[in-house]
Amino acid sequence: MRLCVMLTEFEITNTPQTNALMSLMCFHASRFDARQTGSESLVLYGDQDEQLWDMALIRQGMHFLGLSARGDKLSSYHLEARIACWHCIKEESSQKWEEILQLYDQLMRINYSPSVALNRTFALGKVKGPEVALTEAKSLGMNDNHYYFVLLGELYKGIDLQLARIHFQKAHDMARTDAEKQLILDKLNTLH
Repeated sequence: MRLCVMLTEFEITNTPQTNALMSLMCFHASRFDARQTGSESLVLYGDQDEQLWDMALIRQGMHFLGLSARGDKLSSYHLEARIACWHCIKEESSQKWEEILQLYDQLMRINYSPSVALNRTFALGKVKGPEVALTEAKSLGMNDNHYYFVLLGELYKGIDLQLARIHFQKAHDMARTDAEKQLILDKLNTLH
């Protein structure tokens, strides 16, 4: 972040993309304290304590996001920063998820990655429901990615608990870190 601030201080490197990247880093950094417990366990977005979010960094992110709107070039940093901005608003709304889905649609076109595809499918589930998102998820076929099975588990939670359990267990077996394994185990333990 210090390097990026330095880049924004020089005319030649103070571009909309630089400001978008700085905005993205501010939004992500603003929630660092809420993402882990003292025991190094991961805390999912929906369970984060908003009181632990750094509001000064969120305001700084908004400032740089505004500066990034100069010019006519749209980069993946712009789209990712706008998605991260929405995640700094804890309130759930259809507008929030519809906007996030549209941003992921754009991001898929200019900078596809498996992570973008998975996150887009999660947003699709929030907007159109788990059945629609499951159809999309199955077409991804990322059978070597434990986040894929976490997504399937999440989507099946409201439809078929047994299938949700199967997918979360597969994700748990494939997870690489103890923190990820614990997070997935916590999801398994909440299925009733």
